[in-house]
Amino acid sequence: MTGIRVVIVDDDFAVADVHRGFVDAIDGFTVVAVAHTGSEALAAIEAHHPDLVLLDVYLPDQSGLDVLRQLRAADDRVEVIAVTAARDLDSVRTARLLGVRHYLVKPFTGAVLAERLEEVRRGITADRGAAAAPLDQRAVDRMLGTAGPERRAPLPKGLSRPSLDRVAAALAGLEGDASAAEVAAALGMSRVSARRYLEHLVELGAAEVSPRYGSAGRPENRYRRPGRRP
Repeated sequence: MTGIRVVIVDDDFAVADVHRGFVDAIDGFTVVAVAHTGSEALAAIEAHHPDLVLLDVYLPDQSGLDVLRQLRAADDRVEVIAVTAARDLDSVRTARLLGVRHYLVKPFTGAVLAERLEEVRRGITADRGAAAAPLDQRAVDRMLGTAGPERRAPLPKGLSRPSLDRVAAALAGLEGDASAAEVAAALGMSRVSARRYLEHLVELGAAEVSPRYGSAGRPENRYRRPGRRP
């Protein structure tokens, strides 16, 4: 699959730079333009034809939601993640009705954004690879970006949803693979706990595992998101 082209729209220059750094750090995503007003955003989208827009709601010349309305009126299929401080019900409801893939309330971490970007990647991949034949429910869920199996399935005893989300987000932010010890060190949890969460993600099909053989001793299991190169 070709890379995912991204336009970032935020009136704050410093915040836009931070978001650009988050996106550029994830393999397969490329920022093709940064805009700071609604008019700049529409011009950048027309010029670059991105796959994804990170769209702020509060812009100096017009609302980001108005920008989104103009995109949808033009029948543009670009994916949109709202990244904004706007947390009122009307903004969230309007964004949902206008087809945003995710709605992130500022401030948020790079790991949270990485997880949402991976969900967008799965949706775009499914869309590009969809056949003409009718889709089954799993294919529909992938195309709509429905929460992955790690969110739907009940958890085994001793596992918590927040910790599972943290481990899943850590995997989403990797360029390659990682061991349970490396994930544990990054998240500040024990290696045993990290391995339990990673193995649960493997069971759900939300992660892959493969052994890596060193110079001596037992092989080390390495974990990654499905489809990610080790």
